[in-house]
Amino acid sequence: MKAWNFKAYQKKTGEDLFNELLRLFQDLLIHTSGDVDEAISWLTELDKHYKLTSSEYGISDFLEDLVEKGYLRQNDPNSNGDIPLSPTPKMDMSLQKFAMKELFGKIKKGQHGKHNSKFSGSGDQQSNDLKPFEFGDQLDKIAFSESIHNAYVNHGIDDFQLNQEDLEVHDTIYQSNMSTILMIDISHSMILYGEDRITPAKKVAMALAQYITTQFPKDSLDIITFGNDAKQVKIKDLPYLQVGPFHTNTVAGLEMAMDLLKKKRNPNKQIFMITDGKPTCIKKGKKYYKNSWGLDKQIITRTLNLAGKCRKLDIPITTFMIAKDPYLVQFVEQFTEVNKGKAFFSGLDGLGDFVFNNYKMNRKNRKR
Repeated sequence: MKAWNFKAYQKKTGEDLFNELLRLFQDLLIHTSGDVDEAISWLTELDKHYKLTSSEYGISDFLEDLVEKGYLRQNDPNSNGDIPLSPTPKMDMSLQKFAMKELFGKIKKGQHGKHNSKFSGSGDQQSNDLKPFEFGDQLDKIAFSESIHNAYVNHGIDDFQLNQEDLEVHDTIYQSNMSTILMIDISHSMILYGEDRITPAKKVAMALAQYITTQFPKDSLDIITFGNDAKQVKIKDLPYLQVGPFHTNTVAGLEMAMDLLKKKRNPNKQIFMITDGKPTCIKKGKKYYKNSWGLDKQIITRTLNLAGKCRKLDIPITTFMIAKDPYLVQFVEQFTEVNKGKAFFSGLDGLGDFVFNNYKMNRKNRKR
């Protein structure tokens, strides 16, 4: 579990203490994949050890506030008479904002939804630049002062006339959209060897979702998890993803990603893939073919074939590999070469920066 500096909590009171406890509870809720009871248990133990609360405001008071403020809901009593608590949509949204603030806190507030490409033309965002009038330009974009000045310079005051050659218009900047598929590996290796890899991956996905929906609402983001099979998940369910006893069926994830992107009308499409291992599973008919040892030729061939198909469809794949085993590096480099995409071998701490920076870079390089 993430290391925390609990000394900061001891001096908090009132609303400040609630907000600090909420931040801690949000992190625990993500770690426990939405298990409220387990998160409360962790919070209670941490309170006993670090004395986070006081005699005036305890964990029970905090939980009452969570219900009263709409972060948790009370469900029907169970067989033991207990009243289970579960997250509300307000909590779902707050978890996205929490991940966004934690990972991408350095993002500066700016104009929302306005990402300009390097192309100018008949766009919908007016710039400060001027260009000669061309057939098809909108008349309301004519810069009258500059155009009249041009007519005076070109023809003189005695024979004043305004021709098409004198006209200038305010240039506009074409704003294009981006369709992104984020693939998240949920195979068993994401929690093996005492290292929690799925929680950072979930936080990155949540932060990216919050970033895109708030900064670029015209962009689209779809989330796919892949283990033995691929599954599309809703953004609101990201905090509650769980790793299963699965192999890594990268083929299924890529096939679903391609199917989703085929339905997108804009030309700017990309796939981000967060994984910690090699493909170990494919489906043959209704049966699974699995091999966890080394690089299986059948599995790797089908995976590389899909990388090539994505390349032909002009869909770059950016792989974020959170493991650095030599044979995994070899596979990722081969996969990236076939797709002509990009690959990053990142530690868990730097994963968010890599994903965020590459999303921004890819938007700058998108097509008109």
